[in-house]
This record gives sequence, C-alpha cells and structure tokens, in this order.
Amino acid sequence: MDGLFREAGYAPLAPGWPGEADTVEETRRQPERVAGKGIDDVVAHYAQIIRGLDAPPITIGHSFGGLMVQRLLGQDLAAAAVAIDPAPIKGVLILPPSELKVASVALRKPANRNLAVALTREQFRYGFGNALPAQESDELYDRWAIPSPGKTLFEAAFANFTPNSPAKVNTQNKTRGPLLVTAGGKDHTVPHIVSTSTRRLYHRSPAITDFRESPRRCSAGSSSARFSGSGTSSGRSAGSARQAITR
Repeated sequence: MDGLFREAGYAPLAPGWPGEADTVEETRRQPERVAGKGIDDVVAHYAQIIRGLDAPPITIGHSFGGLMVQRLLGQDLAAAAVAIDPAPIKGVLILPPSELKVASVALRKPANRNLAVALTREQFRYGFGNALPAQESDELYDRWAIPSPGKTLFEAAFANFTPNSPAKVNTQNKTRGPLLVTAGGKDHTVPHIVSTSTRRLYHRSPAITDFRESPRRCSAGSSSARFSGSGTSSGRSAGSARQAITR
C-alpha cells in the first residue's frame, strides 16, 4: 500500500495505535500494552504525530481508524480524510445484527473494557474475511490480527447515552477539508447501512463529504479494494496535501 501512495507522489506514514509494538508478534505477546486505551487516547496519539509534520496530512483509517480520522478532521488537524467502513460515531442509531455479533466478542464481559481483546480465527473470518476464501482469511489473520483495546468498543457502543462521548465528531464543521466515507456491501463488522448513516450526519456542513460503496467487499478487503459503484458528493472544494497517514 505504501508503494501506491509513493508512486502518486505522497509520503505515507502508517503509525500504530498507542502501546502497539513494532511487530505483530510482539504486540500479541504483550497485549497489556494496548489495554485500557480509549478513543481520546488514540486521537491524542495521532494529533501529536500530525503536529510534528510540516503540513496537515490526508488521514486514512479503517473501522475504528475511520472514526479516529473523522475526529482529527473535525478538529482541523487533517487536510482531508478517508473513513473506510468507519465504526459508528455518536448519532448513528442503527445496530445491525452482524455488527452486534462482532462487537459482542468484547461487550459480553464488562471486564473487557480495561483489557485487550483478541479475535479467534473463526471470529476474524466472520467479522473481517467473510467474503474471502477461507484460506485467504486465515492467512490474513495469521499475518495481521492483533489484540485491540476493549475500551474503544465500549465507548462507541454507549456513545448515544454518554453526554461527552469521545465518539462524538464535529460533523457541522464548515471549514474542514474533504471527507470520503466508504461502505463494503458484505462488511459484517460495519455494515453499509452504518456508513450511510454516518454520511447523513454531515448534511448540515457545506464542506465536501463524498460516499462510495463497493458492493462485494468485506472488511478485510478494505486495504486493497478499488472502490466502484454508486456514490454521492456534496460541499465546497478544498486544497490538497502531500502527506498521507494510514491506519
């Protein structure tokens, strides 16, 4: 993926979440390093990285990363953002059964709020690799799957009942850069109806908000997908940045 950005003239960065080790193996061995981290912690981590750059970057995030890049964009820390099948921000009221099934891996035990939660190979297959051949899904799991902080899931799950939820995004920011929200038609973790609901929350902002759906893509296909199909766009034009932060 870095090569694609470099060929297009960008200087990509792909920093992990706070507490993540340099390798997948080390992060798996030390899950306690990411345990207890919440949405605000992750946003602050990336905000610090951005402030060390020469100019505001384009930020790209998938699932909870998609929520984080919306926070950064709403706070005028990014020049533009791509939210790939983003986790629901405050105001999204729809909870499809498949999303609830995936989230329940963490939410079914209150103690998981302060722990790092890892998926089994079967859970990964259902939540992320459901539209891929079983072997490919297993290979992705073995190569990339790491424990993640349960706190972020709890914060998103109860966002609409929390007055100052960290999952709240400034969707009415009139001067922010462009935002692209994407949806995968076969995504079990963030079904397309969640992404479309997210897009609707931006209707009061004149800033560019674009939407693209890939009908045959699941969550694990997000990093390599070429988006096609229907889409909508609204808002004003904006400048560009040559730095890209991906997650």
